[in-house]
Amino acid sequence: MRSRHMKAYTEKTKADSNDAKRVLLQLQGLYLFMGLAGGMFNPYINPILVAQGFSSKETGFIMAFGTLVSIILQPIWGILVDKFKKTRFVLMISLLVPASLAYFYNIQVYIILILIYTLCTIFQVTQIPVADSYAVTAARAANTSYGMIRLFGSIGTGVGGFAAGMYLSQFSIHMLWLPFLLFNILSAILASTLPRQTSISSSSVTFSVGLARLLRNRTFLLFLTGCFLVNQTLTAFNSFFVISFQMAGGSVTMTGTALLLASITNVPSMLAAAFILRKWGHERTMLLAAGAYMLRWGIQWLWPTPEVMIGVQVLHGLSFGFFYIAAVEYVASVTGREMQATGQSLFNMVFAGLGGIVGNMLNGYLLDSGGPSLMYLACTISAALGSVILYIVSRQAKEQRRAYSLE
Repeated sequence: MRSRHMKAYTEKTKADSNDAKRVLLQLQGLYLFMGLAGGMFNPYINPILVAQGFSSKETGFIMAFGTLVSIILQPIWGILVDKFKKTRFVLMISLLVPASLAYFYNIQVYIILILIYTLCTIFQVTQIPVADSYAVTAARAANTSYGMIRLFGSIGTGVGGFAAGMYLSQFSIHMLWLPFLLFNILSAILASTLPRQTSISSSSVTFSVGLARLLRNRTFLLFLTGCFLVNQTLTAFNSFFVISFQMAGGSVTMTGTALLLASITNVPSMLAAAFILRKWGHERTMLLAAGAYMLRWGIQWLWPTPEVMIGVQVLHGLSFGFFYIAAVEYVASVTGREMQATGQSLFNMVFAGLGGIVGNMLNGYLLDSGGPSLMYLACTISAALGSVILYIVSRQAKEQRRAYSLE
């Protein structure tokens, strides 16, 4: 009898392990195709609009307005997922709707472009929280780290950025919507194979209740403030690097090389992230990454030349790679399983949403007013302020752990 139970238990454990490995591979493929789509298209949205005669300030407003609306509406995604348990469906439409609308960026009517970007962003804003919730859960089930999944997104983004440079040497920038559509369709097909249920849809706490709890956590609010100050600087890369690089004299092909170098450096960072996090902890790893952000922007402020702007991209992995992995896992550890989805959504609202709004408007204005040097100087100062706040978070966490150990 006991032997039968042991055999059944062994078979169930083996089946669970195989399922975990299968989901892990599916997510790695999903992040790869999502990275390819975003790497080829997202850095060039701004240049597409500028090529149609709009200024960096005007395109910055388009992006900021779209991001603002998406932040306001993001809680609705959380409520819909909580109520209808349609995690997989939400992920699929978050991929397919922006892909279907990408062609319309070629319309030269300002108000329509605002509408198109806003619609795309409303759907894209839920992509990362839902995918990350799958990834964090799958990584734990497969006894590996979130970084082992997320690094495939970086590989895809790097290859996509380089491929875009090659693509644009043969085709018009207004044709970039085609590969974007293709890779998003492939991503949606992979998303359709994921399990129906994940921690995002099995949470015992609703989005609104979880949000209220987190907003009462002062340390978590300080963490979000530090993340905002650091990440709003990333729009200088995500939205304005292509333009600032070409203003400094860089070519289209060199732009692709810089984007490839930046994203590929995420791979070793994400492979090393699990070791660094175990040794240093979430807070100190984020501090290290914030310091790399300061160095990255400071170098480009002092020497805004194509050669330097390419070389400094080796800091992308140390800055964004370490920061993002540490922040996502910090949120998961602080919020726990019951509020993981809510925590990741709130983090994304501030990190990508609010940071994107302020970053796009501010950096677009600074680039128009004072060129790359002024934009990178402001980014250096903002990253420094974020580092100070994250240092306070680190100190508070250390004191809390010390108090807990004495109880």
